[in-house]
Amino acid sequence: MYFNTNIKFLRKRKGRTQDDLAFTLTMKRSTLSGYENHIAQPGIEALIAFSKYFNVAIDTLLKVDLTNLSESQLSQLEHGYDVFIKGSHLRVLTTTVDSQNNENIELVNEKAKAGYTTGFSDPEYIRVLPAFHLPFLSRNKKYRSFQISGDSMLPIPDKSYVTGEYVVDWSFIRSHQPYIILTREEGVVFKIAENKLKEEGKLTLYSLNPLYEPYDLAVDEIREVWKFVHYISSEMPEPNRENNQLTDTVKKLQKEVQAIQMKLNL
Repeated sequence: MYFNTNIKFLRKRKGRTQDDLAFTLTMKRSTLSGYENHIAQPGIEALIAFSKYFNVAIDTLLKVDLTNLSESQLSQLEHGYDVFIKGSHLRVLTTTVDSQNNENIELVNEKAKAGYTTGFSDPEYIRVLPAFHLPFLSRNKKYRSFQISGDSMLPIPDKSYVTGEYVVDWSFIRSHQPYIILTREEGVVFKIAENKLKEEGKLTLYSLNPLYEPYDLAVDEIREVWKFVHYISSEMPEPNRENNQLTDTVKKLQKEVQAIQMKLNL
């Protein structure tokens, strides 16, 4: 059980003294000190009080060593995304950190994608993935990069690396936005999502390339969801010929209008 170390850890994270917390929870400081030093055991009322104050489930306070969680995992808890509160669809992500305990951005390249379908929750698999940092991304969020293949998301080129921010609660998936989704059967897919989870228990996925038809993905086929942040590619996107044609047409019309105005001014 990790209750004593967890409440001490969470108290210090909030910058509260024992006197502060004891006063807030209407208990004696000596009682709180006894809990933190593992001298006394809390009753159910005390457990409920700590759970409400820290917004962390009792099961989490008792069973999970919070000191071993990464900053992004702690941030998930502090924002209310607790697996024991929200249910089994939400889980603590398997992740890695550097020597300063900063979140890594793990890279899942084309070769690694096949293994990621089964190894995404295996700490040993995640640990051997290449990792890097991007200074312009938040340290309080979790990111991962995936190499895409094919032409379904043109003009984003084949073999590009797309980076996503981990989505804990799938109800926050925004329709008509791009997401990287780990599926049970297809592996990693990069698509525009329409969120129908609440009404129909599914996502409808669209490609940017109009040659590909949209399709539905049932919620029980989803393993992970990452919100698209940016992509990296060594190739330039293809020019949009339709836009170029429209620009040419507008320029011709402008010249014709100018010619008419010049005749009128004569």
